[in-house]
Amino acid sequence: MMGRMGYHGWQGNPPRTEDEARRRIVDAATACLDRVGLAKTSLSDIAAEAGVTRQTVYRYFPRLPDILSAVAIAGVEAFAERMERHLATFGSPAEVAVESVLFSLQAVPSEPHLGLLLEAGEGDIFTGAVTSPQSFALGARILQNVPVDWAAAGVSTDEDFLGLAEILMRLFLSFLQYPSYHDDELRALVGRWLGPALRG
Repeated sequence: MMGRMGYHGWQGNPPRTEDEARRRIVDAATACLDRVGLAKTSLSDIAAEAGVTRQTVYRYFPRLPDILSAVAIAGVEAFAERMERHLATFGSPAEVAVESVLFSLQAVPSEPHLGLLLEAGEGDIFTGAVTSPQSFALGARILQNVPVDWAAAGVSTDEDFLGLAEILMRLFLSFLQYPSYHDDELRALVGRWLGPALRG
């Protein structure tokens, strides 16, 4: 249970747990961001939306980038579902690997919540999130859910999927930070060097 301090405000409906408090602040931040955008959203706005003081928000999220990270993470599941649906339209492991990089490069910056950290100039936090064990595990799960013959490509164990996800996510980050190719050029480059590794 939370201490008395945590009950201040909350529009007369205090959260029962720390996790619920964090989730409600993230929901309030999401509402503010959706309504007025990043440039016009402050910690004060988020506190007002949640019905708490700024001090309560600071207790859970010391800086605005910390809240942005939480908002982005909350949007990851929906993004993963869209990515899986897109990748399921390709027929081979090599195509799925290449298109996962292309899809991420096109979709992440324009995602209403995933692109927030980039928009806020918080590239280091974004990079840290993408290269976290949790992100690699999510990437591995997305790949495993795509109905292609992974075993024929030599990808069969959890370790294989984690390794492939990590390579693809690091490629995505590199091309995101230093864009220098059009989609077709990038598809050809990644396909040329990654494809043979996934053709058994």
